[in-house]
Amino acid sequence: MTMHPLLSVSALGVRLQQESPPTLLDVRWRLMGPPGRQDYEQGHLPGAVFVDLDSELASPPGAEGRHPLPDPTRLGELLRAAGVDRDRSVVVYDDGDGSAAARAWWLLRWAGHEQVSVLDGGYAAWVAADLPVTAVEPRPSPGSFRVRPGCMPVLDAQGAARLAREGYLLDARAPERYRGEHEPVDARAGHVPGAINAPFTDHVVPSGQESAGQWRSPAELAERFARMGVEGTAPVGAYCGSGVTACSVLLALEHAGVSTPDHPAMLYAGSWSHWSRDPERPVATGPEPG
Repeated sequence: MTMHPLLSVSALGVRLQQESPPTLLDVRWRLMGPPGRQDYEQGHLPGAVFVDLDSELASPPGAEGRHPLPDPTRLGELLRAAGVDRDRSVVVYDDGDGSAAARAWWLLRWAGHEQVSVLDGGYAAWVAADLPVTAVEPRPSPGSFRVRPGCMPVLDAQGAARLAREGYLLDARAPERYRGEHEPVDARAGHVPGAINAPFTDHVVPSGQESAGQWRSPAELAERFARMGVEGTAPVGAYCGSGVTACSVLLALEHAGVSTPDHPAMLYAGSWSHWSRDPERPVATGPEPG
C-alpha cells in the first residue's frame, strides 16, 4: 500500500523509535548553491544519509535537459548504498520549500518504491520541534531495493504538448518566467502553449505565518487547483525549469486528492530546459488567456 506523501515531524519522531525505523535521506539543495552537503555536515537528522540532487538524483545536463532522470542502474546502486530496502519505508527531507524532497519522493516512486514520504516542513520543522540533530555521518548496511524504472508516468515534449491541449499541463515556475518576462537559465523565455501557471512556491505556508514552511492542507490545495480548472478526471501533468520543482506540483496534486497513486499525475522530466532547446517548438508568452 502506498504511503501518504507527507509525514509530520511528530509522526517521524515516533517511527524512529520503532523496531524497524524508516530510512532517512537528506536532499538539501539550492539551484544556485552552495552545495547542500555543507549544511548536512553541520547538522542533520540522526541516521540520515545525504543524497546530492545534481549528481545523484539526475543524469548530467545535456540534450534531455538540465536534470534528466538518472540512470536506473546507478540510481539503484546509490539507494542501496544509502540503506534503502525494498520493504522498509523511506522519509526524505530538505530545508526549503519541499521541492527538492519532492523530487526524491517522485524518483523513488518512479523507481518502484511505494513506501516514501516527504517530511512536512523539512529540517527547519524538525529543529523547531527541538528534536535531535547530529553531525555524525552514518554507515548504513547495504539495502536490498532494486530499481524498476517507469512506475510513475513520464511525458516527452510531444506528450506535454498534447496534454496542454487535451488535459491540464501545469507550469511550476514563477509567474514572470511563465509569462516570458524573465528567463535566467534556459535558452528561450515563455511557456508551453496551453500550459497553466501553478507556481510551486504556493504549495507551502509562507514565512511569517504560523506553520511556515509546511505544506498547505489538502482542502486549500484542492481549492487552488480547482480555481485553475483542474478537477474531474481529465489527465494532468507538470513541468518546471528542469524537472525538479514540478515534482512539488505532483506531490501537491496527490496530497489534495486531485491525483491518486492509482492514477498519478505525469511529469515532463525534461521540462522547459528541454522544450526551449528546440527552436522548432512553439513558445507562448504573456498571461494565461481569460
